Amino acid sequence: MSKKTFSLKRAGLVMGAVLLSFSCSLKYDETVSVEERIPEFVFQDTSMVRCDENKVTFEMSAGVLEQYKKSSETFAKDVSFISYDDEGQISTEGQCGFLFSDTDKKLYELYDDIKLYNRSENTNFFANILRWNEKNEQLTSGRGEMVKVEKEDTVMRGTGFSASGVSKTFSFRGTVSGEIETKSQEENQEEIEEESEE
Repeated sequence: MSKKTFSLKRAGLVMGAVLLSFSCSLKYDETVSVEERIPEFVFQDTSMVRCDENKVTFEMSAGVLEQYKKSSETFAKDVSFISYDDEGQISTEGQCGFLFSDTDKKLYELYDDIKLYNRSENTNFFANILRWNEKNEQLTSGRGEMVKVEKEDTVMRGTGFSASGVSKTFSFRGTVSGEIETKSQEENQEEIEEESEE
């Protein structure tokens, strides 16, 4: 019994080694285009502006920007940006360590020390990973990634962050903690008295 078990285990090891060697050899046959690996353009300390119908809709500055041939993908490092609404007013300002964008798919991924400020909602967002889908106007984090949101006197931290540009709402699917600063009765009374004097 022990000899059969040993031989079966050994046969299994040999079979595993054969399969492994075949799977490794297949990877060597794959052709990888140099154009997919090496950027066509590399810009240092650059700024870009996107316009639609003679209106500036987006501005971006980057320490390094890479664009690839036959691809709509762009990679950038040390990024700051501003987006504008239909009236030409600043809607969102932000910065991040790294940015990946695919303009054909309208997908954008931000990484490392992300800071976003939405002017219309007077809200700050802080995170290490965020994804923006321009098609459905959804901003999301990874399920386990922590996001901090500051709005007026409220500070919230949570995981599983999701925000909708359509409904102007956000939510957390994971653990949430936060602080709400409330004014004392004396401060409220002073405000009421100031309003009545006016």
